[in-house]
Amino acid sequence: MEVKIGVQHAPREIVLESGQTAEEVERAVSEALAGKSQLLSLVDDHGRKVLVPADRLAYVEIGEPSVRKVGFSAL
Repeated sequence: MEVKIGVQHAPREIVLESGQTAEEVERAVSEALAGKSQLLSLVDDHGRKVLVPADRLAYVEIGEPSVRKVGFSAL
C-alpha cells in the first residue's frame, strides 16, 4: 500500500510502498504521536526502513492496498 508522509519544514513528502497493513501503519503513527515512540518507523516493499522523528510529522496519508497484476491481458 502507498503511504505518504509529510514532514515539517521539508519541501517534499516521503512516498513509499509498504507491505504493512493499514492497521499496522495507523498503529505505528498513533504510537509515535502519543509519545510512546520518538520515531515513526515503517518498512517499504524492498525491506528499507524509513524513520521520521515523531515531533516533525505534519501528516500521514494511507492509501488503498495495491493490487499486483500478474500475466498478460488484452488492452
